[in-house]
Amino acid sequence: MTVDKLDAALHAVNWTGDVETFLNEIASKEKLAAYNLRLAIWSKQFEQVDRGNAALTFVREMQSAGQMIVALTALALYKPAAGSIRTVIETALYYTYFRTHHTELATLLRDEEYFIDKNDIIEFHKRHGVNFKILQEKVGLLNRLKTSYSSLSAIIHGQIPGVWTTLTSLSKTAPNHKTLEKVVRSFAEGEEVVHRLFLCTVAQSFWDDFSPDAKKALHKGLPGDTKALLTLDE
Repeated sequence: MTVDKLDAALHAVNWTGDVETFLNEIASKEKLAAYNLRLAIWSKQFEQVDRGNAALTFVREMQSAGQMIVALTALALYKPAAGSIRTVIETALYYTYFRTHHTELATLLRDEEYFIDKNDIIEFHKRHGVNFKILQEKVGLLNRLKTSYSSLSAIIHGQIPGVWTTLTSLSKTAPNHKTLEKVVRSFAEGEEVVHRLFLCTVAQSFWDDFSPDAKKALHKGLPGDTKALLTLDE
C-alpha cells in the first residue's frame, strides 16, 4: 500500500459515524461501562491500600486496557480489542504475583530474557495461596481463566481465520452488530475472570482496608455460600 492509498483508505472510513453508531448501541455500551467500573473499583482500592508498590503499574495497565477495549470497539476495530481483553487478564495476574515479588519485578524491568507466564503464577497461588485451591474451585476460576485465555489467544493469533474480522479492506471499516456482541461477551467473561482472581488472591490480604462502598460493589451478585467461603465481610 502506498502512502497515497493509505491516506485515501483512512479518509474513506466514517470514524465519527462509527462512534455514533456504537453510542446508540445502548445495551452494549452500558455493559462495557459496567465492566470497566468494576475494574476501576478494584484499581482504586489497590492504589489506596497498596500505595507505593511498584507492581501497581500492572493495575494501571489493566485499567487502561479496559478503557481501550471501549475505544477500539467504538471504532469498529474489533479484533484489536481481543488483545486488550487478554491484556486485562494478564496484567491482573502479574499484579497478584509481582506485588510480593519485588526482586523478580526489578529483574523483569532489567533483564529482557527474564519471563514468567500465567501458568507459573497459577502454580504460585496453588502452592502458597491460603485456601486458594478451595476458593478457586468454588468460583470456577481456573477453568474459566483457561477457557477465556485460550479463546482470546486463538482470535489474536489468527488460529481461527475470520473470527472478529468482518472487513475486507481498511477503507471498509464499519460497525457490525453481531461482532460487537461477541466483543461484549468476551470482555464480560474476561472481567469476570479478573474479579474472581482478585477475590481468591489479593482480596484475602487487603479486604479489611477496602471502603464499605467498594466491598458492597464487589460483593454484588455473589451467592451467599460463596461469600461465606471467601470470608470477606460486606
